[in-house]
Amino acid sequence: MTKSATDVMQEVLYAAVVDAIGAMKAASKGVPNTLLRDLNAIHANTAAADLPAELQASLQASVRAAFTKFLKDGYSVAPTGSVTPPPRSAPPVRRDAPRPQGRPGGGHRPAGDRPGPGGGRRPPRGGGPGRGPK
Repeated sequence: MTKSATDVMQEVLYAAVVDAIGAMKAASKGVPNTLLRDLNAIHANTAAADLPAELQASLQASVRAAFTKFLKDGYSVAPTGSVTPPPRSAPPVRRDAPRPQGRPGGGHRPAGDRPGPGGGRRPPRGGGPGRGPK
């Protein structure tokens, strides 16, 4: 059974976070104060180049692994607009189902509902008394 894209993404992110924490520990060389200083230095505006080299390498490996995992699980990864989406085909026509006959629900139209001369509910147009050019 194939996994949903959400499940694959959660697995990828979990692995990336665990790898990043391991890389931060490696960058601090086991010194707790260095680890705390490096963690406190990371904020929303931190550039990738400002991260420790071990963490940069871990993030790059995680991105490569994410693309590999998506492709392995059967998902397509491509830039927007680079590949035209597959044409949508019409739903298949069932040939074995009987075609409906007449009106929905069956039966016939009442006499007053029939289109055409004399069978409609409106009088015919034009030519009546008081109508026409003078």
